[in-house]
Amino acid sequence: MPGLKGRLSTVVKSKISKQLDRAENPSETLDYAYQRQVENLQNVKKGIADIVSAKKRLALQQQQLGEQGAKLDAQAREAMSAGREDLARAALERKQQAVQEAGSVDRQIAQLESEQRKLIESEKQLEAKTEQFRSKKEVIKAQYSAAEAQVQVSEAATGVGDSMAVGMATQRALEKTETTKARAGAADELEAAGTFEDLTALAPGQDDVDRRLDQLGAKSAVDDELARLKAESSRALRGPRSLP
Repeated sequence: MPGLKGRLSTVVKSKISKQLDRAENPSETLDYAYQRQVENLQNVKKGIADIVSAKKRLALQQQQLGEQGAKLDAQAREAMSAGREDLARAALERKQQAVQEAGSVDRQIAQLESEQRKLIESEKQLEAKTEQFRSKKEVIKAQYSAAEAQVQVSEAATGVGDSMAVGMATQRALEKTETTKARAGAADELEAAGTFEDLTALAPGQDDVDRRLDQLGAKSAVDDELARLKAESSRALRGPRSLP
């Protein structure tokens, strides 16, 4: 009985394998693989467009920070002219903060530009790979159609279709191998193009020491500008010296 069960299992597996093989359409499989490549190429293009939009937003923010710094500088001068050194210092502190934020925006823009260059290069490579795969799949589909037609003609003429099962299986195995190779190449390319860094992690990322050094530099810059404004205000109050 064990031997009979084994033979029955083999027969059942063989029947199932034949049915699955008949249902599989190499042309549809190739078209599906090509469509996946096209979709991934479109995703890369969308990523480039998203980076361009992010750069525009940062550029607008940078412009606003520059305008804010100029306005605060003017306010500091007015406060010093009015004898309000405390207000002048406060305005200069806010101006220095705007300058530091503008520097942070500059670094983020530079990072985005680097990512954009990488994506553009990946886009070029993926476009070439997609076009190469498209041409190859059409050739394979034509070969498959020709082979299938030849098999049908031969079976109709000789009536020995069962005797050609081995040859047909070999032909299908070769065609499936070529399809698998093409899809494997596409997967490698998509994996390389998909290693994008998370754009939400582009903040400069300072530690506590960096932050303290920035604060120290900002205070020094404020003190220097305050001293300069004091000198200008003092000279303005004294007025021009008269010649003897």
